[in-house]
Amino acid sequence: MEHIVILGNGISGVTAARHIRKHSDKKITIVSAETDHFFSRTALMYIYMGHMNFEHTKPYEDYFWKKNRIELVRGYVTAVEHEKKRLKFADNSLLDYDKLILAVGSKPNKFGWPGQDLEGVQGLYSYQDLENLEKNAPNNKICKHAVIVGGGLIGIELAEMLASRAIPVTFLVRESSFWNGVLPEGESAMINRHIKNHHIDLRLSSNLREIIADENGRAKAAVIDETGEEIACDIVGLTAGVSPNVAFLKDSGIELGRGIKVNRMLETNIKDIYAIGDCAEQHEPIGSRRPIEAVWYTGRMMGETVAQTICGNPTEYKPGHWFNSAKFFDIEYQTYGWVFSKPRENETHFHWKHEDDTKCITVCTKTSTGQFLGINTFGIRMRHEVFDRWLTEERSTDYVMQHLREANFDPEFYKQFESQILSSYVQQQTVNA
Repeated sequence: MEHIVILGNGISGVTAARHIRKHSDKKITIVSAETDHFFSRTALMYIYMGHMNFEHTKPYEDYFWKKNRIELVRGYVTAVEHEKKRLKFADNSLLDYDKLILAVGSKPNKFGWPGQDLEGVQGLYSYQDLENLEKNAPNNKICKHAVIVGGGLIGIELAEMLASRAIPVTFLVRESSFWNGVLPEGESAMINRHIKNHHIDLRLSSNLREIIADENGRAKAAVIDETGEEIACDIVGLTAGVSPNVAFLKDSGIELGRGIKVNRMLETNIKDIYAIGDCAEQHEPIGSRRPIEAVWYTGRMMGETVAQTICGNPTEYKPGHWFNSAKFFDIEYQTYGWVFSKPRENETHFHWKHEDDTKCITVCTKTSTGQFLGINTFGIRMRHEVFDRWLTEERSTDYVMQHLREANFDPEFYKQFESQILSSYVQQQTVNA
């Protein structure tokens, strides 16, 4: 019986296993060093904040794996020996495979800062990171101050987590405005204000120079590069992005870039080895997407796609229209289609912000044709399937603005803002005309 081994038990690897089982009787083994069972990584913050227990983050009961004949192996893989079709573990044990799916995810970036490996310095990615956070920052008596380095989505999650235990936070963001490589100016400025309104000490245009150790080798202060200011702290969160977790594959013969190079079928350069999820890097980016996408839902889609191929139905990875969602403290964010931080050639942005400074939208339009290209929405929930359809139908922005109410997903009794947005849009069109 053909043996499929999946290295990694995140959303990508587990989705691949489930779909291979749906379509076949192949032998399936999932290998992970992180946890015994699959859990929802995006829910880690809610365990620390007391909204959930770890058990609540497991989408499947522990008996699910045996019932579906998916074997789970807990172990740390140090090498892939593709000529012999086997994995080598840290304890020197071996595991043979017929086909291998690499779903090894990411690790937090470190940029060679002095002190980056001290006790009390950590990322927020794995279950082990959560355990370290409980140890390093259980309360504001033991952790009197925290410094977070890096202004992405994980950084703001960590700030919210620490704030939930009344731990004062200084947030170092390299950019001149929060996440302004992704968000247009108006949105980024609104999020800056929102972070500060939650009593986070947000320091923009601020880089980390070094982390200083106490006499026991623990972090005791972070130094800001631009000013030399020393900020006393008990924990330093490194949240300056993630990189594919591929160092162990350096001498494997598998082609690497920043991640594991794959074609549209998610195949590597080695026969019978595939890569999916955060660690997979497309040779050629798909449309305007990045070659590596560290996004939960694309990992799930890759798992479904590779399962089809392995079960005899060769299938290309086609992720469709870009979308994503996140939360900045109290403000929910969704994006559908493409809205870049600055309009590209032949693009214009329409921006509307509510006077309460917690709701706004930005719509991107193709200037020459008036075609709707994408929307960012903050504080107003919009339906994914409606925007997905409008993007496929290549609707005009005029049409989208006229029909915006159809996409609204806010609960009953929430105030509606579509008429305000529409009149602001019409006004801007008149001015531009």
